[in-house]
Amino acid sequence: MRQIDHVIAGGAGGAAARKGDVYDPNRGEVQAQVVLGDQAVLDKAVEAALAAQPAWAATNPQKRARVLFRFKELVEANMDELARLLSSEHGKVVADAKGDVQRGLDVVEFACGIPHVLKGEFTQGAGPGIDVFSMRQPIGIGAGITPFNFPAMIPMWMFAVAVAVGNAFILKPSERDPSVPVRLAELFREAGGPEGILQVVHGDKVMVDAILDHPAIGAVSFVGSSDIAHYVYNRGVAAGKRVQAMGGAKNHGIIMPDADLDQVVNDLCGAAFGSAGERCMALPVAVPVGEDTAERLRAKLIPAIEALRVGISTDDDAHYGPVVSAQHKANIEKWIGRCVEEGGELVIDGRGFKLQGNENGYFVGPTLLDHVTADMDSYHNEIFGPVLQIVRAKDFDEAVELPSKHQYGNGVAIFTRNGHAAREFAQRVNVGMVGVNVPIPVPVAYHTFGGWKRSAFGDTNQHGMEGIKFWSKVKTVTQRWPDGSPDGSNAFVIPTMG
Repeated sequence: MRQIDHVIAGGAGGAAARKGDVYDPNRGEVQAQVVLGDQAVLDKAVEAALAAQPAWAATNPQKRARVLFRFKELVEANMDELARLLSSEHGKVVADAKGDVQRGLDVVEFACGIPHVLKGEFTQGAGPGIDVFSMRQPIGIGAGITPFNFPAMIPMWMFAVAVAVGNAFILKPSERDPSVPVRLAELFREAGGPEGILQVVHGDKVMVDAILDHPAIGAVSFVGSSDIAHYVYNRGVAAGKRVQAMGGAKNHGIIMPDADLDQVVNDLCGAAFGSAGERCMALPVAVPVGEDTAERLRAKLIPAIEALRVGISTDDDAHYGPVVSAQHKANIEKWIGRCVEEGGELVIDGRGFKLQGNENGYFVGPTLLDHVTADMDSYHNEIFGPVLQIVRAKDFDEAVELPSKHQYGNGVAIFTRNGHAAREFAQRVNVGMVGVNVPIPVPVAYHTFGGWKRSAFGDTNQHGMEGIKFWSKVKTVTQRWPDGSPDGSNAFVIPTMG
């Protein structure tokens, strides 16, 4: 059986005491085993990073950028391989997998401009003969702990910026779909990245705690559930680290009475059910404003959702594939049942879905629930599956209040033709990322990604200039040069070759 090992200093990490199963979610079968590391494995990676990082930091930014340019070219050349490998372990369809890789490459492209964004500030004549300037320097060794749902994009969000700044980086990907992160590290080395600058270690909580506690790791970036994000943030900060920890979400789509409902339905079907809903920027809550809007939306949603095709991840005609694991499938179906128990109306039931020829796969059919209310646990919590809940709002103010009061504050969208309503909503809503007629408002790579409330812990967001700030530290120099020469002649002396 295929074994997925660590990538440490350009090679594997040595003998494995423990291994974890990696499944094919289309068939529900084990397809590989991943080596699970411990403190000793991490120590080996840190040792390699410490050896490599000073020379990498001393490499001029243009040369570091050239490695990233070459890495980008290699990822693009291997796009089909990466997408199929990703799909085979995650379950998202190949088209979504390519999007996963491409959104990561967008940040690599941004990081290729590192010579420009690392330029500091300069003030001439801040005092008599005094100049002041600042420079950004790497923090040393950074680490990333990434989730299963974007095994290409989120690692590249982290390591592209971190290594561009001049850091060494240790990545601990999800043990559910670890092959693509390993392949990315191999391609980085092929692009000319020095050994020890980008390494991959696999593991579970044992490895996470080792990363959070290791004194040589200066910064940790995390994406996952909110409870774990809170844990990572607190433990990492207690160990003296800089930490950004992105958590869960329950994003709302506000549908105003004047919205183009045909476009809204198309957007909702993609945003709620694409990638089987396993996205922190999915749109699992539709909030129509007014009963008439709700009824018109529902009438259009039902046939559109019923027309969605669920298939294996290599089915080019499928809108989405299986969820990542049997446990997650059971959890999604549990939340559907819980919503019904709480009084939600089950309009379309995706539980018990079976795909002919792949009956053991982890498939969940598209599900629609109406008359969901803000006091229900199923609304309060993240389901993270192909489930759309309709929460009806009586007016605009209630529509603003729903996402604003929710425990999560990652993303939100409003659908309207009214510019004043959109502007007012964007200004008032208590959420970190807002879309106006954009269902998944993930910012482009040269802006920054981050939510509010329990969707994010820490003060600095992912990628963009916020990412540059997170992976670097500022040094400010105040300088004055004395007049004259050492003999007191006050004459300029031009050095000559002796």
